[in-house]
Formats: sequence, C-alpha cells, structure tokens
Amino acid sequence: MIVQIYTMQSVEEALQVAAFGVDHLGLTPSQIGLPGEIDFWTAREIVEAVGGTALCVALTVETEEKEIIRMARAVQPDILHLCSLENTFLPDDVRRLRDKLPDLPIMQAISMTGPEALDTARAYQRVADYLILDTQAPDIAGIGASGQTHDWDISREIVQEVNLPVILAGGLSPENVAQAIADVQPWGVDSLTHTNQALPEGGFMKDLSKIAAFVEAAKGAS
Repeated sequence: MIVQIYTMQSVEEALQVAAFGVDHLGLTPSQIGLPGEIDFWTAREIVEAVGGTALCVALTVETEEKEIIRMARAVQPDILHLCSLENTFLPDDVRRLRDKLPDLPIMQAISMTGPEALDTARAYQRVADYLILDTQAPDIAGIGASGQTHDWDISREIVQEVNLPVILAGGLSPENVAQAIADVQPWGVDSLTHTNQALPEGGFMKDLSKIAAFVEAAKGAS
C-alpha cells in the first residue's frame, strides 16, 4: 500500500516523515495562500534532500499551462499533481501539457462530488499516470484539503473501472484508513488534514505521531 502524506514545509520535516516509510511526500509550491504552501526554492531543496528515499509530488491548482510548466521546471518533482477546480483543466489540456513535460508523470485529482466522478475518472485515465480521489473544499482554490470523506462506494467503482493506480484521499486519518482500504481497495492512500498539528500562530506542522500511526494502519491493512 502506497502512503502519501501532504504537505512538507521544510527539508527537516520531509526527512522526518520519509523515515516512517512514507512513499510519496506532497509539496505545495505556490504563492496564493494554499494550506502549507512553500516557495519554489524550498520545494526544490526538499526534492534534492529526499533523493530516492521517497517520491516527491508537487501540487498545482493553476490552469495556465505556462505557470504549471514554470513550477515543474523549478521544483523538478518526481510526480506532478494537477488539482485545479473541476472542469478548469480538461483532459485535452492535460494531453497538451504531457507533450511539453514528457518525462514527468501526472497525478490527476478527481473531485468526488457524486456518481458523475466515475465518468470524469474514465476521461482522465487516458492522459494521466495516476488518479487521486479527493473531496473538494468550498473555500480552497483546488480539489482537496477539505478534511472530509466522500462516498467510498463510488471510489471503489472507480478503482475497479480504471486501468491506473488510484490513490484515495479526503478525510483519511489513522482511525479510518484501514476501513477505507478494506472498502475501496485503492493502490494508495493520502493524508493531509488529519496528520497535522495546528500551530498557535496559525498554520500547521506535521504531527509525527499521527503519521507513524497512519503508516502502521495503512501498511497493516494492505
């Protein structure tokens, strides 16, 4: 079972999280107020420091191709995670992007709004390397970071239907990840909100004890 944890905000934090056996480290290189965002230089430092210990996944909510390419070339992640709002970066847009970044695997977010997500997943499976099934938050400019679960029955249908590795996200925690794996049978699981520790001044850092528990539950359930 692949475990993906968002979002790393420093080299030290990334190395600590990787040491728990996390497979994918999520980065948010941005300057628009996304949760846990970091600048491009810090993201690149993390990618270099982690090396082959884990794969670094860089998230973007951008819909302008040139801005996505600028970030990808600056950060040089192992995987590019596209999670702009639903219907703002379509499969044909992803296809054109792939032509310009041919060596960079793409993880496409699918907004789990209801049964129509299955059709969306089918459309993107032709142009992506991975799908991530996530819950859209009303106050965030992209798919994810809601801290809320969605209908896992629909997620399971997608896992069974598409021919790509599927990561389940949205409200997963050390307490529910084993049940989520049993119900959905995904290739991987992702956590952001429920492996955070809130800071008094605002923002968050990763909670290492919660990450350890999440990894243990996920790997044990697979």
